[in-house]
Amino acid sequence: MAHTANYQLLLASTSTMPGERFLAYLSEELNTLFGHTRTITFIPYARPNGISHDHYTRHVAQAFSKIGKKVKGLHEYKDPIAGISEAEAIFTGGGNTFILVKALYDLDIIKPLKNVIQKGVPYLGCSAGSNIIGQSMHTTNDMPITMPQDFKTLGVIPYNINAHYLDPIPHLKHNGESRETRIKEFHTYHDTDVIGLREGSYLEVIGADIFIKGPHSARLFQKNQETKEVTEIAGKASDI
Repeated sequence: MAHTANYQLLLASTSTMPGERFLAYLSEELNTLFGHTRTITFIPYARPNGISHDHYTRHVAQAFSKIGKKVKGLHEYKDPIAGISEAEAIFTGGGNTFILVKALYDLDIIKPLKNVIQKGVPYLGCSAGSNIIGQSMHTTNDMPITMPQDFKTLGVIPYNINAHYLDPIPHLKHNGESRETRIKEFHTYHDTDVIGLREGSYLEVIGADIFIKGPHSARLFQKNQETKEVTEIAGKASDI
């Protein structure tokens, strides 16, 4: 049975801008998102640079202490499903999306995570933590260093996200495949629209409405259509 979407999401391309502290550029938005929250449940499984869950959680806790919030890593719970179900608010950090999604499936927390987000629990995602809110992880930039059970993710928004989107640099003789090239390759097999989210920008989801925020517009890739530069998008977050 359908119900009214009640999402409170902030989906950032990155956690850290050059020369700034971790999450500093989002400080005003985080005060709003987590304004009524005492403790944030942190999902550390993406493990950037291979750091441990404890190390990552300490790093996040230090950042959130500046706005008076406590942090508890999901790995600290004996029952991670209960940890998700009881969360006041959730932050999924960046790192490797393959590692993150594998952990979510292995711990059987894909559905519980989606359920609490649908109920309106505030959610922050950065990079990999933003990727999982889309339909699938197919458009991540990460190396497949491990294999999850499925590439399907939470499907809260009707898009895939390409975090850290970089525009092609025409004068370079070789810079590897561009993000645009890879997303076009994705569309030879899949139909899902893709949002290319540049550094410093983020998606804000309020209720069912999705807004592009930050200093940059986004790129919208749609199968068999010209790529668009967009400052707003028409899709709605899922209410199912």
